[in-house]
Amino acid sequence: MWFVFSLLTALAWGGSDLFSKMGTDAKDKESHWRMVVMVGLVMGIHAIGYLLITGMKYDPINLLKYLPVSFLYILSMIFGYAGLRYIELSVSSPICNSSGAVTAILCFIFLGQAMTGLQLVAVVLICGGVLGLSILEKKKSDRELLAAGEVVEKKYRASWLAIMLPILYCIIDGLGTFSDALVLDGLSLLTEEEANISYEFTFLICAIAAWIYLVVVKKRKFSLWGERIKGAGAICETIGQFFYVYAIADNAIVAAPMIASYSIFSVLLSRIFLKEKLNKWQYTAVAVVMVGIAVLGFAEEL
Repeated sequence: MWFVFSLLTALAWGGSDLFSKMGTDAKDKESHWRMVVMVGLVMGIHAIGYLLITGMKYDPINLLKYLPVSFLYILSMIFGYAGLRYIELSVSSPICNSSGAVTAILCFIFLGQAMTGLQLVAVVLICGGVLGLSILEKKKSDRELLAAGEVVEKKYRASWLAIMLPILYCIIDGLGTFSDALVLDGLSLLTEEEANISYEFTFLICAIAAWIYLVVVKKRKFSLWGERIKGAGAICETIGQFFYVYAIADNAIVAAPMIASYSIFSVLLSRIFLKEKLNKWQYTAVAVVMVGIAVLGFAEEL
């Protein structure tokens, strides 16, 4: 079932990327904190609702058991949300999601996980395609815009910050996914449900802290209706996270690179709804990743 869970996660997180970008104001220095508030709120509601509906007994000590993983995930997401202010989604998402390759390498080295030859071919195709999408030279893009007589927006000129934030996301998220596999599969400290609830409650705590920072400390206005687009992204993020823990617990070394392909859906959606320009090489990379996903699905049935 890891393949189905991974595909559902990729689809949901592709939508999350799109709405997060649409709800991001490049001029708002606290935009990423607003996104943290919305994601934490939605996840908190889901966690409480899940416990009430299922009657599941939850031990608060699980928050501490899962805290290292939650910390890495949430920190990476903050870097990712901040990066959306400075770089096109078509570029930031593929860079961020090279983390799947980082996870696969760590799982192979430290957890002894392995994959079949066909799965390896598929993972190479997916990682290659995802990395290929990130080869958008920002300076080259700026030159093309200038040559066309168009004004280069401020966010595209912050080049070092624009690239560093997604790279930090990639590294930290890769470590987080590896830690997740270690906790759920290697050490079996928590069940998938306990891990997901722990993560969501931790995010809720971070959301409360972010809201206090925005409203009380910085004296910024905040309304749920005004952040409704971010809220849509938060819903997609929460749906993806629900399926994510099951995929990682089942087969992290293959699931992680496949989930990383959600950047493909982000790129296609950003092309359709945000009118971000894509060239033939980007479309080629998209096709390569799609082939890789198809091969993984075929390998799962063997």
